[in-house]
Amino acid sequence: MCPIIDSHQHFWRLDLPFDHGWLERPEHRPICRDRMPADLEPHLKHRGISHTVFVQTQHDVRETRWALELADRHEFIAGVVGWVDLRSEACEDQLEEFLEHPAFVGIRHIVQDEPDDDFIVRPEFLRGLKVLEKHQVPYDVLTYTQHLKHAVTLGRELPDLPMVIDHLSKPKIREGRTDGWEADLRAAARFPNFVCKLSGMVTEADWKHWKPADLKPYVEIALDAFGPDRCMFGSDWPVLELAATYEQVYDALVEVLGPISDSERHAIFGETARRFYSLNV
Repeated sequence: MCPIIDSHQHFWRLDLPFDHGWLERPEHRPICRDRMPADLEPHLKHRGISHTVFVQTQHDVRETRWALELADRHEFIAGVVGWVDLRSEACEDQLEEFLEHPAFVGIRHIVQDEPDDDFIVRPEFLRGLKVLEKHQVPYDVLTYTQHLKHAVTLGRELPDLPMVIDHLSKPKIREGRTDGWEADLRAAARFPNFVCKLSGMVTEADWKHWKPADLKPYVEIALDAFGPDRCMFGSDWPVLELAATYEQVYDALVEVLGPISDSERHAIFGETARRFYSLNV
């Protein structure tokens, strides 16, 4: 039976020398405390989830080293999506430090926070992405809806780079809007090297009053565009705790998906992530 994989979760420890400023914002106080493997593991057991993929939160190679050490100690962490400075001439040297580690499976940059809306298609950043393409290291695309239009450029410039759109590019679920976002998501889906994470939705909905039906139109659009074989479940724990429990997020996706086939369920809840990140599970 295909293992159930959570393709998107984080850890952090506030005493480590990283930038935790985003956690100190008033709205994020509920999650502003250490969140470590022992905190996540009970939730995984409640829903029969065997493995996870850690995803970076820091633009700092030291976090990648720390996360790989966690993966060495906790078998359920099947992969680590880390960070290297894709704009730097040292990008490839930084990448080569991690390539031999069996848990290293990808790179992410928090593009959504860059003040330049065209950041992801700037020449120096594209140069770094081409380094990932050369080494066949997957890239997590973290953007807001206004950046998603650039996926077409990425698809054209980097046809052999595996790329995954995190959190469906954060559509405006709270407002019930799909305009612009849907067209750009479907345009990205035309490139076969793009896949999509069904993740991060509850924090784009009304934190206090969301319901599974609010998420359904967005999941249906993503599934229609990419198909189950190119969609994967991700919890976005512990960020999800701003709006829900881990179990509520998992159960909401199951409810929204409805009566799908076993093969479709295996793809969304494990096989797509296993294949995309080349996980050894």
